[in-house]
Parts: sequence; structure tokens; C-alpha cells
Amino acid sequence: MITKEDVIAALKKVNDPEIGCNVVDLGLVYDVQINEGSVHVKMTMTSPMCPAAGMIIGQSKQEIHGIQGVTSAEIELVWEPPWNPEKMSDDAKLQLGLV
Repeated sequence: MITKEDVIAALKKVNDPEIGCNVVDLGLVYDVQINEGSVHVKMTMTSPMCPAAGMIIGQSKQEIHGIQGVTSAEIELVWEPPWNPEKMSDDAKLQLGLV
């Protein structure tokens, strides 16, 4: 059975290439829904003009598909609520020198 923790662990392998931190610790992952083998993730980018968005979404799908039992992976790009640095984990803030 696929769990939210499985999906989060997979998404922690996806880094924002401009920032150098994974999308989970950056606070870009807003929601994970699992229905049998289908995974739906709501995520955002640090800005609507993020040049790496396509790559991040593609890599996220690839990592999710690598989870045993996943039959489909959908990434829904959302802009509400808007991302801000407060959404970052303490580890990410420390890594980026914001603490």
C-alpha cells in the first residue's frame, strides 16, 4: 500500500536546481492524495515565472512512479496560497542561511 510518507520520501529526491534544496523542505508540496495506485500532488513553485518548473514537475512524476504500486502520478501546479520563505522547513532555512 502506498503511503503519503512514501510519496514525500520520493519527492525529497527532487531538488530545485536554482536553490539547491528539495521541494519538500522548500515547502512547495501542499497536498498528497492517494487513491489505490493513483497519486495526486498539489505543489507550487517559488514564483510563477520559475524557469525550472517543467523539470521539477517531470522529475517529481518520475520519482513518484518509482514507488512500488504507483500506476499514475499527477502533479497539479497551484498558486494559492502563494509560496513564501515561511513555508520552508528549518533544515532548508539553515541550509540557505536564513536562520
